[in-house]
Amino acid sequence: MGLSFSVGDKAVYPAQGVAEVVGIEEKEIASTVTSFYVLKILDSEMKIMVPTAKAGQVGLRQVASKPEIAEVMEILQEKQVQVDKQTWNRRYRGFMEKIKTGSLFEVAEVYRDLSRLKSTKTLSFGERRMLDTARNLIVKELSVAKNAPESRVETELEALFA
Repeated sequence: MGLSFSVGDKAVYPAQGVAEVVGIEEKEIASTVTSFYVLKILDSEMKIMVPTAKAGQVGLRQVASKPEIAEVMEILQEKQVQVDKQTWNRRYRGFMEKIKTGSLFEVAEVYRDLSRLKSTKTLSFGERRMLDTARNLIVKELSVAKNAPESRVETELEALFA
């Protein structure tokens, strides 16, 4: 079966961030009973229902572990970033794809690359929004994973790019 969550667990939903499992419900759809996780996104209070059997397929995952947090910090500290000479819209699409994967590592790469890019050029409106999205996703997850206030996580991240 793979992933399984209980009510009260925190999980990460791709591109939405950390959610709390607030319920597990069964619904009958086309005469088949399907079990769903009911998730409440912490940031927006939005509720999402995910079939328990498809949780892995949609990219639902556990909140980062200590080794994963360490790996994220390494990704963020990497100084040699290939800011390729792609047009901004190709680069933007690449960043969108990374955010949609729901992988904390991919989101960290977007945050790092855009933060570095910001120091050399003015970001477009879309790139600024994406930088904010990536930062919010990382801050939320790291604060839950480390059991630390978001403000402290934000300060730690900002220090990396100062």
